[in-house]
Amino acid sequence: MHALAIDLGTTTLAATLIDLVSGKRLAISGSMNPQRRFGADVVSRLDAAVKSDHALQEMSVLIRTELRRLADELCQKSGLAWSDVKQIAISGNPAMQHILLGLPVRSLAFPPYRPLHTTGTRTTAIELGLDGEAQVYVFPMPGGFVGGDTVAFVYGARPGNATLCLDMGTNGEMALVMGATIWATSAAAGPAFEGGNLSCGMAALPGAISSVRIEQEHLKLKVIGNVPPEGICGSAAIETVSELLQNDILESGGRLRESTEIPTNLATRIINHNQATAFVLYRDAQRQLLLTQDDIRQIQLAKGAIRAGLEVLIERARIHYEDLQDVLLTGSFGVILQPEWLKTVGIFDKGMVHITRFIPEGALNGVEQALIAKDDFYSVERLGERFRVVPLSGTPLFETMFMRHIDFPHL
Repeated sequence: MHALAIDLGTTTLAATLIDLVSGKRLAISGSMNPQRRFGADVVSRLDAAVKSDHALQEMSVLIRTELRRLADELCQKSGLAWSDVKQIAISGNPAMQHILLGLPVRSLAFPPYRPLHTTGTRTTAIELGLDGEAQVYVFPMPGGFVGGDTVAFVYGARPGNATLCLDMGTNGEMALVMGATIWATSAAAGPAFEGGNLSCGMAALPGAISSVRIEQEHLKLKVIGNVPPEGICGSAAIETVSELLQNDILESGGRLRESTEIPTNLATRIINHNQATAFVLYRDAQRQLLLTQDDIRQIQLAKGAIRAGLEVLIERARIHYEDLQDVLLTGSFGVILQPEWLKTVGIFDKGMVHITRFIPEGALNGVEQALIAKDDFYSVERLGERFRVVPLSGTPLFETMFMRHIDFPHL
């Protein structure tokens, strides 16, 4: 018996085909979310869906069509027929799950920002336009901006007490496990950490710059697939900002220094682009890849939102950062994010660096584990009931902390 596991991200989609008997992953595939033309973030897409039923229907068709394409690709890779797939499980944030199911989204777009229901949804492949006889389970949605992807991440990670689970995606979901309660929230980080709205950003696919190091005034790049670079993934963008800060090319306020202010050979990589400074990552006869001043601002806004969300969650749980026992990090940003980079840019404090573990494909792994458990998703439902969602919209502490942490730390 075979099953399809899907992580329905705002920016990227990931899916695997698994053997339910052995628990083995047979194939994996991914793509960009085709809804991006309706907006790079959840808020933009909710706004479009509220204003137009046609837009909601079109977004629903787009995502269903792309999921079917991914399913066909997985079947081709593994040599299986689509009729062999009997179960499908899907996790995503509440907006993505509502749009997939064709549900009204008004309750998500306006206060108090609540999903139509918080428990998991059971439907069929036919009802989602995927054909076949497969039964479909869509993960619980504890709150308006805390959805099935967060539940899936926590389910698969199986965290201990005083553990922070952080998904650094477009919605910046975070969950803090304290005894029987899981405090959770979502900070609107935008797609910068996934390369989504950077001038040369891209998903972690062949051609993406995956590492940027400054060594003895020279730039050392690594590119996925060892091909000429076409863009930069989110993790490498964060590494670049970290390197620029440490080499005094980027000020803590977020300003790229002018070439005349840099006394090293790296000054030649500072150019004027669209009446602002930019740092040249790569150039050849065909293309020039830059990290622009606006890109850096996007990363500042994203990291400020994440850190402010963490501050609110820590305060609500009535603990201190030093009380954390474990930090589990996931996201679709590319290669593994080094905790030291997150401290350099101001998301983590010093203590968190030493207790952080990276979990690849956190939500997708959780969906797979739920399928393999073969308990009709009973354990997933019970986990969803433990969540207590902390809203950030209109919270004075969040607004204060966002302004406090918008700058990069002084090094």
